[in-house]
Amino acid sequence: MSAAGAEQPCRREVFEYALLRVVPRVERGESMNAGVLVYCRARSLVIARTHLDEERLRALDPGADLAGVRAALHAAEGVCDGGSAAGQAAGQEPGSRFRWLVAPRSTVVQPGPVHTGLTCDPEAEAERLLELLVR
Repeated sequence: MSAAGAEQPCRREVFEYALLRVVPRVERGESMNAGVLVYCRARSLVIARTHLDEERLRALDPGADLAGVRAALHAAEGVCDGGSAAGQAAGQEPGSRFRWLVAPRSTVVQPGPVHTGLTCDPEAEAERLLELLVR
């Protein structure tokens, strides 16, 4: 096949990901997945994809602060996007922003453990993980 018609092989890169979990009542230990964080060092990219199933959250805690949870998920997206939406993290490299987001915390929105994989397309991987693990 000629070079013009040849499909370029995918260059798989290492990526890391963690789930964002909503823990509406920490004392009960129940949680639900509401987002995924993906970091690819080789591409200097950190991505957040979120989806809040409000009905499921209300089943865990009828009095859950939906607006507060939405705000926390939106803030995680802002940190990943960088710029003014990242607040104090705006000047940090993507890896530093990812590490800050996955640091353990005792809040309603908490990161899960970090996992690794290989991907040709970190953006598509974030969408795939959101569909597989969150929705």
